[in-house]
Amino acid sequence: MRWLLLALLVIPASEIGVFIWIGGMTGPWWIVFLIVLTGVIGVTLAKKQGIDTWRRAQLQMSKGIPPTEEIMDGICIFIGAVFLFSPGFITDTVGFILVIPYTRTPMKNMIRKLMNKMMGNGTIIYRK
Repeated sequence: MRWLLLALLVIPASEIGVFIWIGGMTGPWWIVFLIVLTGVIGVTLAKKQGIDTWRRAQLQMSKGIPPTEEIMDGICIFIGAVFLFSPGFITDTVGFILVIPYTRTPMKNMIRKLMNKMMGNGTIIYRK
């Protein structure tokens, strides 16, 4: 809970600092343009990736195979789309990392390791 509160304070302050820094170099209208551009490109890319993942999951389920990788992809794409929808260059970078398939794979592995660690510590209780 502390980490969430800290993130809710640090991330917006960092975004404002980046806006001021880049805006000082390029001008305010370029910042507005870049925010809108990254938002539109990001949401479009997230929608395409989400649809592709949904189709792969349906194909897996029709074969009788649980779509475990597709579920992890869907979670990453959803979180990435939320980051891309919020204005800011730091959140957009994280969002693109989570939405683009080539960079999403290492993030999925990190999330998987974190979940396994939390299950081992008893933070997450997993029962069959």
